[in-house]
Amino acid sequence: MPEQISDTPAELAELRRVAELVASEAAARLRTLPAPRSTGADPGAVSTKSSPTDVVTAADKALEELVRGRLGELRPGEPVFGEEEAGDAAAARWVVDPIDGTVNYLYGLPWYAVSVAAVRDGVSLAGAVVEPASGRVWTAARGAGATLDGRALRVNEETELSQSLVGTGFGYAAERRARQARLVAGMLPRVRDVRRNGAASLDLCGVAAGWLDGYLEHGLGWWDWAAAALIAEEAGAVVRHPAPPTFAEVPDDGLGADATLVAVPGIACDLDALARELGAAEI
Repeated sequence: MPEQISDTPAELAELRRVAELVASEAAARLRTLPAPRSTGADPGAVSTKSSPTDVVTAADKALEELVRGRLGELRPGEPVFGEEEAGDAAAARWVVDPIDGTVNYLYGLPWYAVSVAAVRDGVSLAGAVVEPASGRVWTAARGAGATLDGRALRVNEETELSQSLVGTGFGYAAERRARQARLVAGMLPRVRDVRRNGAASLDLCGVAAGWLDGYLEHGLGWWDWAAAALIAEEAGAVVRHPAPPTFAEVPDDGLGADATLVAVPGIACDLDALARELGAAEI
């Protein structure tokens, strides 16, 4: 059995360091790989998972292998749960998304990231999100704050939902996407505007950095939010996310069991109420 991860300040700092190091190494490797559609790559380099729009590239698999290998060297015996190779969620000590925003990466758009989080019993203790195209590095450790490129982060102080910029995303199943679109259509007249960038981890980090005031999406995977939700929380955001796989579900609170809602404190209650009003539980 692996050693139990502790939450002493020194251990949390070490977990944060390892997450940043490994995510940065993976991002550096990804920068050497051209986006598949920009080079006419072998179609075999791109496949699909849950639906024809849910893509996975050879780079996703190669980067997860790299991350698993480095974590095995730096933290031997600690189980990893990843988007591509899964693993034992209940025993996981690390949660990895090798490329969050794979469709953006596929098309050569710059909004994608590598995400690495240290966890214990399904709770994030430390994590890093690295954006290869820009080189930006977000990190956090529980109780120790969040940073962007070493600068401490604090969320916006917005208090008016009508003046708030809200991020969102869409699932892969056509019927669910239609329901999500109806919710967003109802939201648009009630907020400043809505953004859909295609990489949940970067959107959650965007709330932490003050680039968004809130974020709402259904159906995210653990790997999508394990690091970024902690970064947003440590920057002062109100965070509500699904339970990790195999852990007890979040009680039905009118948002839907697999809803992720992250917002600055001044609008969190109003955004929550609006989502419920617009039928979030039915998404």
